[in-house]
Amino acid sequence: MIDINKINFSKGDGLVPVIVQDSDTQKVLMLGYANEESLQKTVETGLMTFYSRSKQRLWIKGEESGHFLKIISLSLDCDQDTILAKVNPVGPVCHNGTDTCWGEKNEESRFLNDLEDVIEQRKTASDVNNSYVASLFAKGINKIAQKVGEEAIELVIESKDNNDELFINEAADLLFHYLILLNVKGFEMNDIIKVLKNRHQK
Repeated sequence: MIDINKINFSKGDGLVPVIVQDSDTQKVLMLGYANEESLQKTVETGLMTFYSRSKQRLWIKGEESGHFLKIISLSLDCDQDTILAKVNPVGPVCHNGTDTCWGEKNEESRFLNDLEDVIEQRKTASDVNNSYVASLFAKGINKIAQKVGEEAIELVIESKDNNDELFINEAADLLFHYLILLNVKGFEMNDIIKVLKNRHQK
């Protein structure tokens, strides 16, 4: 996790800043401070524990609200005086009720990038019988494009009904196959986002 003995606490009179980042979305959630004791408690409990400069005591983030920060990893910067804590937040992080202390939304923006990586890995799987993605790539672009069309039609059909669960599942199916189509054409979601950003700026 982290070697507490390597941390340089002297620069901050016994405290080091802790940058808290969502492990999934990569969004920076808050900044806190920790001393040696709070970091030891963090490692022991798996919950981010800070040292409160105003209350002059240790405090577990979420001890009152229940909005804990579950530790995924702790890492030390090159100067050994700042910590990056990657966490899984339980609920909003800020005491004002927002996702971050800067009022930003903590959205799952990186999941699609991770999904694209999975598609890239599985498209070359040797056993197409055990990999749906590999089997689609083996059938070629015509089959992939056809599948995107089929999923789009199914989504349109479900949009006319009132079953929200079926609708969002069809929407997920369409997005998944759309990512496969982008891949086979040599593109990724970031390429589409660039186009949308350029349009937005005009």
